[in-house]
Amino acid sequence: MVQAPQRTALSGPALIRLLARLTDVEFTESAQSLSDRLSQWLHWTDAIALSTALGGMPAAGNPMAGNSVAGNPVGVAKGVPTSSSPEENEYAAVRGALANTIASDSVFGAPKKRPGAGGQVHIETNADYPVFRQGYLTLQQSMETAIGNLRGRLRAKLALRTPATKRLAEVDAVMERALSPRERTLLGTVPTLLGKHFERLRRAEQDTLTGDHPAGAWLEIFRKDAQSVLLAELDLRFQPVEGLLAALRTS
Repeated sequence: MVQAPQRTALSGPALIRLLARLTDVEFTESAQSLSDRLSQWLHWTDAIALSTALGGMPAAGNPMAGNSVAGNPVGVAKGVPTSSSPEENEYAAVRGALANTIASDSVFGAPKKRPGAGGQVHIETNADYPVFRQGYLTLQQSMETAIGNLRGRLRAKLALRTPATKRLAEVDAVMERALSPRERTLLGTVPTLLGKHFERLRRAEQDTLTGDHPAGAWLEIFRKDAQSVLLAELDLRFQPVEGLLAALRTS
């Protein structure tokens, strides 16, 4: 089996750590603080809207103050509902549907088999990367649409609870509007990085192919790795939703 090169350990999201392990790209953690990076990403009109929304945020002693709308809330296990509320059930349904879509996808699923002469079954041993690239982009669009719609519905419910949660909903709306283009650009580089992994696995098999190493094994390895990357991206995309759920639980 082809082994990816060892990379320096990172403390960032699982998606970044996984890509660092699978690719030849060296990821380095930013020395800037989150506030400094946000100041570079936000347009001045977004900064004004965010300042307006933050102007009515609850004080530090308020139970709502500890919840993070833009990310995974502290003290809430990622992907694990803590109640059976309608919002939690809706979250679980959307997340489960997307995970099933990734697992059953025709491009990233098990190698395709087709009948051959004499009743033999031929297993696909070669493929062109543009097929996988387009498949990844299609799944990214499915995630963005489904999660964005869920986020909007949860935000609307949050805005109806209390004045404090209404402010949180306003902050989340501003952050989504401001950061979504950058998120789309950054996540759009993932298929390109996976393409490097695809080519490295294929070259490695060509160099090491023997009678004991079945042809096409590299393609199965790539499919499994790509599915792992897709699931890690799914986790990352759900973090703002989990922040909204945390706020709904405590309101």
